Amino acid sequence: MDSVTVETNDGVELSARLFKPADLRISDYVVVLVHPFTVLGGFQGLLRGIASGLAERGFCAVTFDMRGAGRSSGRPSLTGFTEIGDVVAVCKWVSDTLSPRGIVLVGSSAGAPIAGSAVDKIEQVVGYVSLGYPFGWTASILFGRHHESILRSQKPKLFIMGTKDGFTTVKQLKNKLKSAAGRVETHLLEGVGHFQMEGPAYDAQMVDLIIKFIQSLQS
Repeated sequence: MDSVTVETNDGVELSARLFKPADLRISDYVVVLVHPFTVLGGFQGLLRGIASGLAERGFCAVTFDMRGAGRSSGRPSLTGFTEIGDVVAVCKWVSDTLSPRGIVLVGSSAGAPIAGSAVDKIEQVVGYVSLGYPFGWTASILFGRHHESILRSQKPKLFIMGTKDGFTTVKQLKNKLKSAAGRVETHLLEGVGHFQMEGPAYDAQMVDLIIKFIQSLQS
């Protein structure tokens, strides 16, 4: 694992980590993971298990602290709009440094709307995976303005959610995705809650689903 610093367009310094496969060959696709809500204590360490699992399976993965989280400078925003620039900056660094065939953006919880808003701002992004997108009414007060960006994107999308997610019901998820453009897939985990799915017990399953999605992009 390599630690790097990535600078954004507005001068914020982001602390990032690159997880590489043991044999050091660079995979065709790099997975960039966007962590949960900074304001509620989200930071890149929450995604370390998934990133490590991807590296063990032959994929480069990158985690980073968004502004105001962990060792990154700057201040977090309540709505996640300034953080879109953080995702863009990290993806640009990945593109310039690793020259992958494509980048797959994975957003966890509040990181899902932020990543979703960045998808069409980065040409190298070829797919998007959401882990527990907060589509529900209450969460939409903060993140509702992000919804349209990912729903209108033509890039392939996978939405993973527990059926007991406290922020979004299965019905709300399905209603939202009715209007989604391009290829859209969902994977529901029966009886699993929002924060439960974020826990380490589900890391291996998330890795499996992300890799299966990447393989579908290659075919």
